[in-house]
Amino acid sequence: MRSQQDYIVTKNEVHGYANDWLARSLKLEYKGTKCTASTLFEILLIAAARMTSVFAVCRDLADAPCDQTIRNALDSSLPDISELERRLNRSLVTELPKALFRKRRRIAVDLTLIPYHGQPLEHEKEIYRSAPKSGTTHFHAYATVAVVHKGHRYTLALTPVEHGEKLKAVLQRLLVIVRRRQVKIRFLLLDKEFFNVEVMSYLKRAGHGFIIPAVVRGRKPKRGKQATGLRAIQKKKNGYYRYRHQGKIDGKTRRTQLTICVASKRYTHKKSGKRRTKKLMYAVWKVRLTPKEIRETYRTRFGIETSYRQMNEARIKTCTRDPALRLLFVGIALVLRNVWVWLHFKMAKGKWSDQPQLFLKLLRFREMLLWISQVVGKHLGADRKQGIEYEAYQRLTENY
Repeated sequence: MRSQQDYIVTKNEVHGYANDWLARSLKLEYKGTKCTASTLFEILLIAAARMTSVFAVCRDLADAPCDQTIRNALDSSLPDISELERRLNRSLVTELPKALFRKRRRIAVDLTLIPYHGQPLEHEKEIYRSAPKSGTTHFHAYATVAVVHKGHRYTLALTPVEHGEKLKAVLQRLLVIVRRRQVKIRFLLLDKEFFNVEVMSYLKRAGHGFIIPAVVRGRKPKRGKQATGLRAIQKKKNGYYRYRHQGKIDGKTRRTQLTICVASKRYTHKKSGKRRTKKLMYAVWKVRLTPKEIRETYRTRFGIETSYRQMNEARIKTCTRDPALRLLFVGIALVLRNVWVWLHFKMAKGKWSDQPQLFLKLLRFREMLLWISQVVGKHLGADRKQGIEYEAYQRLTENY
């Protein structure tokens, strides 16, 4: 049998890191007769690791409190949403890899929309409106800022986005946190939602270089009429072109001068199997790269293992209308992903250099979640659950 000294990191240590990152910063204090704060964190960790609901976890673990007890504990221990956001952001950077401070870094800013089919808890502004997705135009929206390093992403901050809130204000809020973390910005890689006059004018004044996918606007070509605006630029060959973008700020028309980069992408059509070419356009400022390098650089913002795909792999399922609880579940998922990235930096070759070599095959994100699930399951009696309890069956079937 191998001893603990034969392992560079153990399952119990990984669970300890995840639990410590959350408990140290969130500081959820609860002293119930059936549930303590430590039990509450264990339930949240295993629910995230299994990508299931608190109800399902409590049902499956012999030594876990009932789901109503956990809900009561969360209701009484969670701070208001602004304080919760502050604590989650502190938890995200519990252990920042030292390599991130040594050079100017590419910073990715993302807006993620989680489809929502219910009603707001208190105010309409809790629900973000956007283009239809998954059968709804209503979403819970969150913006994040992350360091992009050799195809890996480390989330620095998370903030909820309300309906009607200006993206300039959201971006400013995130960049303030980046400055507090003392991470140096090389340039920004932003979602296409940030392609508007107000945001780009602010970034130019602040001196931040950026790459943003251009949203195609302008008249389509018709008989006797040529395409205009970005549609006309899209027809041009790869290169850089001047473009004057206009939009409204507080009801007044404003303009800003941009450089549009046109870059071609070759791909194989899934159905026909034929090779095709697609023209991509980016608004670029203070970034000196070739069109091909611009396209490849922007691709790196998604990371080798996309953070939002991984966030969904560790997000607790819920149907609650409470925006604070939803923010908590999103934050826990991102904290777990940061723990995973930090572990890889910890095991990296040349970890004290500017460009450490990471080895993702040593521990995939899903495997780390499985380890956490196994450790918590052992603590809370997963192996003693023999089957479907008769009491649970009666409770669920009594109304049928």
